[in-house]
Amino acid sequence: MDFLIDVHLPISLSKFLNRHVNCTSIHVNQILQKWHTVDAEICKYADENNFVVITKDEDFKNSHFINNTPKKVIRVTLGNISNSELLELFLKYLPFITPLSIKDTFYIEIGREQIIFIE
Repeated sequence: MDFLIDVHLPISLSKFLNRHVNCTSIHVNQILQKWHTVDAEICKYADENNFVVITKDEDFKNSHFINNTPKKVIRVTLGNISNSELLELFLKYLPFITPLSIKDTFYIEIGREQIIFIE
């Protein structure tokens, strides 16, 4: 499973995923027009390269359900938390997330106390 981290999340999440999961993880700031890349281009890039978009942005949720792009989304609904708290939550939820790599499409929301999966 490969991940594309949206601009509002730290690059440290990408580095963390590269260390803890057998994957490729890149940050939006490393591709296309970096932080200037519009959502539609991020969706297209993610779908063409089979990346899971990890974001805080509700626009990706809407696009996933209305336009079926990006095909795979993990939305973080935690508000402002420290990077270390964010990484701890991903470590907690990785055993649930990683088996989903075989799915063609999915939407996940990660909150402080729960993870919601919609296929």
